[in-house]
Amino acid sequence: MSSELADFAQQRGVKYFLISYTDLFGGQRAKLVPSQAIADMERDGAGFAGFATWLDLTPAHPDLFAVPDPSSVIQLPWKPEVAWVAADCVMEERSVAQAPRNTLKRLVAEAAAEGMHVKTGVEAEFFIIGADGQQISDQYDTAAKPCYDQQAVMRRYDVITEVCDYMLELGWGPYQNDHEDANGQFEMNWAFDDALKTADRHSFFKFMIKSVAEKHGFRATFMPKPFEGQTGNGCHCHVSVWDEAGTTNVFADKSMELGLSAKGRNFLGGIMTHASALAAITNPTVNSYKRINAPRTISGATWAPNSVTWTGNNRTHMVRVPGPGRFELRLPDGAVNPYLLQSIIIAAGLDGVRRKADPGKRYDIDMYQEGHLVTDAPRLPLNLLDALREYDKDDSLKQAMGPEFSAAYLKLKHGEWNAYASHFTAWERESTLDI
Repeated sequence: MSSELADFAQQRGVKYFLISYTDLFGGQRAKLVPSQAIADMERDGAGFAGFATWLDLTPAHPDLFAVPDPSSVIQLPWKPEVAWVAADCVMEERSVAQAPRNTLKRLVAEAAAEGMHVKTGVEAEFFIIGADGQQISDQYDTAAKPCYDQQAVMRRYDVITEVCDYMLELGWGPYQNDHEDANGQFEMNWAFDDALKTADRHSFFKFMIKSVAEKHGFRATFMPKPFEGQTGNGCHCHVSVWDEAGTTNVFADKSMELGLSAKGRNFLGGIMTHASALAAITNPTVNSYKRINAPRTISGATWAPNSVTWTGNNRTHMVRVPGPGRFELRLPDGAVNPYLLQSIIIAAGLDGVRRKADPGKRYDIDMYQEGHLVTDAPRLPLNLLDALREYDKDDSLKQAMGPEFSAAYLKLKHGEWNAYASHFTAWERESTLDI
């Protein structure tokens, strides 16, 4: 039986396919399928027990089938006999509404139905650490202000350039790589694209950098705050909306403030309106709140927001408008689910456009130095539980993301919080043993 993926395998010499889907917690789940069987899998999907992953399913549920999307296939540059392909989750011939990629595809279609073609780019920050996960991999990376450190980036030249070469080979349009603001931290940038394509590439990038780091005897982590006193891993997202043809940026209007059109302001208004609820998705772990509510770091700045404010080209706010026709959301962190990041941005933005939401007052102050003077802007949630409560009471956002998705996500994330809350720590013993 012929199929797109079977033809791909024959043309490229691919022996195996990783049929991959992403669960609610951002875990990538896969089956390794020989190319001789891929045509059947492309038609019917690879079978999984959904309960065995982070989806709100039970052992009694029927098989979950991951149906590969041939448009997403990527041949592994470091192991060309294998290809990775993103899959959509199906059960009893129906799309699984809680599955993250399905959620994003539905929202992309909703935006398209209203003439909006959402394009995004992500800035994925990560640490290269020792194989045991306890410290950074470079003992000489100790500067107080290590951002853009030339020597430090060159000491990890082999890892960074191997991945950048692969992105060039894949046609992603990578354009810069740098050492970031924490010791051991890096960022790699590639071109923006359609929201679904960005999400697929973001997922593959995380897989790729981890694989290459392991090949070199290291480990890559996107954990939001892996080291106390150091800047955390953000995942800033640049957002623009284009016309149906995808050729004209409808966010761009030079006659408007900061070059952001009325529709762009409304979309941004949706982001600002739902910001506290957004955090449950963009900052999805207990550790996330050690980044967005962090004290000053060794370098002098956290580079993470703690209030719901927006500005022009000023990195101390939750949202900045660095140039005409786009804005940058600086709230998300490295733990964010690539598909849910794009989903929540579209859901909030669409709601803003429909309601003609106003983003509110623009602040141009340095929030790190003068943020205490802002008394009318909401503070972002202090912890995961507060964020989940904000999401749960935001009915319009829950509806936009889908009732089945929202119920499943809240259930599993509350379970995660309860597991954390019941865990005993060394700090508790040190602080209260003698009370």
